[in-house]
Amino acid sequence: MATGRTHRPATRSRGIPEATVARLPLYLRALTALSERSVPTVSSEELAAAAGVNSAKLRKDFSYLGSYGTRGVGYDVEYLVYQISRELGLTQDWPVVIVGIGNLGAALANYGGFASRGFRVAALIDADPAMAGKPVAGIPVQHTDDLERIIKDNGVSIGVIATPAGAAQQVCDRLVAAGVTSILNFAPTVLSVPEGVDVRKVDLSIELQILAFHEQRKAGEDAGAVPAAGQAVPSPAASAPAGAAAAAVPGAPAAAPLSAAAAAAADDDAVAAARKGRPEGDVPAVMPA
Repeated sequence: MATGRTHRPATRSRGIPEATVARLPLYLRALTALSERSVPTVSSEELAAAAGVNSAKLRKDFSYLGSYGTRGVGYDVEYLVYQISRELGLTQDWPVVIVGIGNLGAALANYGGFASRGFRVAALIDADPAMAGKPVAGIPVQHTDDLERIIKDNGVSIGVIATPAGAAQQVCDRLVAAGVTSILNFAPTVLSVPEGVDVRKVDLSIELQILAFHEQRKAGEDAGAVPAAGQAVPSPAASAPAGAAAAAVPGAPAAAPLSAAAAAAADDDAVAAARKGRPEGDVPAVMPA
């Protein structure tokens, strides 16, 4: 059985932009849903809508894969599923270790989507001696003292950190020293990693803060709506959310609302820089549905 230690995804050698790589899982999820419904072909417009991108961007992304739809017919769903899975390295087995088996780590261990997407949870690791030997999702937890041996025995190249912030960097250093070259970080801290190590950061608090920003902007827009005849016009101080007094200053230019689509379509170099090297960037990510 192939492992992540001996194979690397083909995307780097073929020069596929990082922003395109970030969208491939979205296309794969939409295509998998179509495949499960036995849909044979799909147009670029339909697939783009299902993936949440525009059709021109989708066609450009697929051109990097060497895949061009047939005019009047669209794309072959099953072939695209295979093609994208191959580019993402999902046609092989990727053993993964999860370090930190608290509430979040246990939830990740119980997540059923890993196996169907080409990932195998090879080991669960925790620093609490009381956790050693306890089964979580049918896998016995092992102590961090054995981390290096576990990495070597299972040929692991992908590690998931779900520890408290204070322990994350030490765990990261040990994973890297043991040979792990890709890390998914759930700890609320920025990790420093050497060249050649990829880090993806999942920070739920940041995602909630972004949503709070949008909620505040929507509340401000509602408060700034033209009142009906006879209604009193609320003052900026009364209508603005707490902490938003500066935004209500008359004459101040209104900031344009952030767009999720614009964020997803960030410049390829910026996305690549956020993923690479010393220290890793805040790259919001979500678990696949």
